[in-house]
Amino acid sequence: MILLVVGADRVDAGKTTFSVGLLERTGAVGYKPRAGNDYWFDHDDCRRAFSGGRLYGKDAKRLARAEARGRQPERLNPVHRLWQPAPGGGTGLLGRADREFVVDRMGRPDGDGDDERLPLFVRNATADVPAVVADALPLEDAISVETVAEFNEVAERRYVPAFEELATEIESAEVAVVESYGDIAQPLQSLDHAAISAVAAVEPGRARIYPADRYCRACEIASSSPKDGALEKRVPDVLDYLDPLERVPLPALGGDERADPSRVAGAYGDAYDALLEAAGQV
Repeated sequence: MILLVVGADRVDAGKTTFSVGLLERTGAVGYKPRAGNDYWFDHDDCRRAFSGGRLYGKDAKRLARAEARGRQPERLNPVHRLWQPAPGGGTGLLGRADREFVVDRMGRPDGDGDDERLPLFVRNATADVPAVVADALPLEDAISVETVAEFNEVAERRYVPAFEELATEIESAEVAVVESYGDIAQPLQSLDHAAISAVAAVEPGRARIYPADRYCRACEIASSSPKDGALEKRVPDVLDYLDPLERVPLPALGGDERADPSRVAGAYGDAYDALLEAAGQV
């Protein structure tokens, strides 16, 4: 059973808090196939990862802690992107009006089981890499890209196989919670649509619950927008084609509550009931 959590709001939709409680409720394994943070706006989080020569974000770290399997954040999140504000409001390499991509970490390097592979770093050769980043990460071996075409070529050779491998792992899990990034409708396009059981679209104050088959069909016909070097479907565009099975209120939670998966699971219990019912588990 795969439960997909997407965000109906581009920023701070509450996906990770929702996913943390869902992991507690179901005992599932968690995944966030793609993630990112900003060297400026998430500086403390970045420095904590850099101190170990690593690149990951607080969302993957929260999911790893909530699933309580002793996995490192990178195991849940094979691709993490570091952003920084675009100088002078430029568009940056990948077409963002407010920020530019600095470096990607691709791969899951923590050595669980027989997996001793080192991460691959891909850096934006048109961006100035902050000294702290250059000192912390092994960028001397990074692949440098200067154009979207170069990035897409690297993505085809390196990222796509990693995502296909991840999709196979997710599909083999008894129960998996897969969290998207931003307001992107399909965080892992190589995931078999038939393997997804139900979808929760989360935004501040509510969750909307959808059957997976109708949601995936809507993804096929919704308009695309250029993001991260590829055409991707945005959640609001997909939801325009759908009526939810349920609209469930989500109460606002304080920091202490959000940090405790069991308290999140209790507070969001009605939404989880609706999602599991949509998945045929209630």
